[in-house]
Amino acid sequence: MSEIRDVIIIGSGPAGYTAAIYLGRAGLKPLVVAGALTPGGQLVNTTEVENFPGFPDGIMGPDLMENMQRQAERFNAEIVFDDVESTRLDETVKTVTCSGGDVYQARAVIIATGSYYRHLDVPGEEKYSGKGVSFCATCDGFFFRGKPIVVVGGGDSAMEEAGFLSRFGSSVTLLHRRDQFRASQIMVDRTLENPAIDVMMNTVVERINGDGKGVTSVSIRNVVSGETGELPANGVFIAAGQVPQTAFLGGVLELDDHGYIVVEGASTRTNVPGVFAAGDCADPVYQQAISAAGTGCRAALDVQAYLESLVAEAAEA
Repeated sequence: MSEIRDVIIIGSGPAGYTAAIYLGRAGLKPLVVAGALTPGGQLVNTTEVENFPGFPDGIMGPDLMENMQRQAERFNAEIVFDDVESTRLDETVKTVTCSGGDVYQARAVIIATGSYYRHLDVPGEEKYSGKGVSFCATCDGFFFRGKPIVVVGGGDSAMEEAGFLSRFGSSVTLLHRRDQFRASQIMVDRTLENPAIDVMMNTVVERINGDGKGVTSVSIRNVVSGETGELPANGVFIAAGQVPQTAFLGGVLELDDHGYIVVEGASTRTNVPGVFAAGDCADPVYQQAISAAGTGCRAALDVQAYLESLVAEAAEA
């Protein structure tokens, strides 16, 4: 704690890196605590990103995040690859303690921690995690070449994963618990037109079965008819939504019923002065890379206004 910085950004990804770019260009030398294991957020586990403006031919998710990181560093952002263990945000000078033992202080903090994959919480899910159960098709799809695969979910991520996995599996079955998809129409159309993907609506996974070494099948139930059955599967890819990464905040910030940070109107201001939130951790609706980047820009501008107000208050004192 040799210095009190102007701003610390907790989390990377489109929101964190965009905020760092704007704050860096403003001469504020932001510190980005990017995470120890997954710097760059969920896009580092994404294949081709087709809907981020400026890339007419698409761009790979890891490449997009690497470009953003390099751009932030170009404007003197400092990147720390560590996880935040605890925070003290309700004081004038905010304190951030990292898992590696480093402690940082700043006048303002931006929370841009994103969200993580929602689990099914069914028997066998935890037991076979890494042994057939996966949350990342691009990471693990290759291991199930020529084997039956099940994908669980109904959003864009589930559609993307099913499409990617159809290159590998002997079969791909997409299970969705409702009678309508949440995904965008273009993704739904691609999935339904893919002859390698079977779709089962109104269907939930009740159990993931295995032989001790790996997954062998999933037990399913139709939520309308009550009919049960079993699907052969060696790979089960879960794409059932996101959970905001806000538990580490310790109850200081106001959260909604689902754990997302509540912000003031169209701003990124939270209920704690000097603390701002950007990206998926404060967005229960859109959760897109471009919308996260947009809120990162807003957060940077809100931080600049806040810091200027502190200077003005000090001058008047």
